[in-house]
Amino acid sequence: MQYVYGAMLLHAAGKSIDEKGITAVVAAAGVSADATQVKALVASLEGVNIADVLAKAEAAPVAVAAPAAPAASGASEKKEEKKEEKGVSEEEASQGLSALFG
Repeated sequence: MQYVYGAMLLHAAGKSIDEKGITAVVAAAGVSADATQVKALVASLEGVNIADVLAKAEAAPVAVAAPAAPAASGASEKKEEKKEEKGVSEEEASQGLSALFG
């Protein structure tokens, strides 16, 4: 991911996005660059107009994430269900089984 960020930084600075530039940006951030990943990124960005891609990304609608509170309440409901299941007595269970067999 740091390589993509390096490429975006080079683009924002108006510099050419090449192996030397990405390696320098990543090294300046204190990360040792993997030459194969840098080469792969440069090859994948070849012929891509980054300004157009960024403009399209800004225009795309963003899905709104669901609030985290219902997920937490769902977990507490599961705990309550487990407590209810444990509350079934042997007598109630045997009555349920007798209904199955007549």
